[in-house]
Amino acid sequence: MKAALICFSDAGAVLAERICSFLRLPLSAVHSIEKYAAKYGFTAHEKIAADMGELFRENDALVFIGACGIAVRSIAPHIKSKTEDPAVLVLDDRGRYVIPILSGHIGGANALAGELAELLGAEAVVTTATDGAGRFSCDAWAVTHRCAISSMDAAKAVSASVLTGEVPLSSEFPLPDLLPAGLIPGERGPLGVKIGIRTDEPFGQTLRLIPKIVVLGIGCRRGTTADAIRDAVTEAFSSAGIDPAAVCRLASIDVKRDEAGLLGYAAEIGAETVIYSAEALAAVPGDFAESEFVKKTVGVGNVCERAAVLGSGGGALCIGKQAKNGVTVAAAVMDWRVAF
Repeated sequence: MKAALICFSDAGAVLAERICSFLRLPLSAVHSIEKYAAKYGFTAHEKIAADMGELFRENDALVFIGACGIAVRSIAPHIKSKTEDPAVLVLDDRGRYVIPILSGHIGGANALAGELAELLGAEAVVTTATDGAGRFSCDAWAVTHRCAISSMDAAKAVSASVLTGEVPLSSEFPLPDLLPAGLIPGERGPLGVKIGIRTDEPFGQTLRLIPKIVVLGIGCRRGTTADAIRDAVTEAFSSAGIDPAAVCRLASIDVKRDEAGLLGYAAEIGAETVIYSAEALAAVPGDFAESEFVKKTVGVGNVCERAAVLGSGGGALCIGKQAKNGVTVAAAVMDWRVAF
């Protein structure tokens, strides 16, 4: 986690350094009024305001040690959306209270508040409605379990409904016997939650929580562009009815380790890239669509399927080899379980 701690008193600076020690952050993460006042000719508050845009963009969390009003005024011009903003928390400079004020669920402010409260012996003051009522929080659960959220509008509707009733939950994976408060098993209704990688929506308004457990195997000709790879992947996933948001990793063969289009596409979708030798791919057990031409070219008869299975830890193929414009695509699913 990359974080900045902004403090306005001597006591706050001491507390900030304690937090850095607890969270294993460098002391350079601390931005204190004393340091600014000594270094700059204008007031510390003006300098912090000038720096806030960069701090807001570049950090996963901002921890203010001081008054809530200062924090609110500092971040207000930079707030965009709950899916983009960093976690923002406020502590008093005696370390008695930890208050998440922005991105409590998706940004992780509530979870960080709980962690800091435990470390400091403080009280976390969490004001989000689902947490206060002890009901299921779809966005917090999605973040904790590395799931993409299909629609923030649907997430808001679910969050409102679980406060006053029960929302049906459907899943492509076995569900535990005990569900969180606010959820019941169900397959139909005007509003519901579905956990899975596929794009079907069983409810009138469906919130899909998409676990990032799909490994994308790619083979391609030398010089293939990111656009060509994107087109091939989009078509393959669309025909299989699988959401590309489920991809967590892109796997290929070592002769493609410097393929600009492949690396560019992986960066575009935020996927980890893993590269395997021909020998490692050839050793993957299974029945794959082999090509003698590919085997003569790179040393193994199928790159995409074997890479997907190997990259998923031996998971099952959910998309078999698909070819388009010099790109071959396959995908495999990691082992995963629903837990609450």
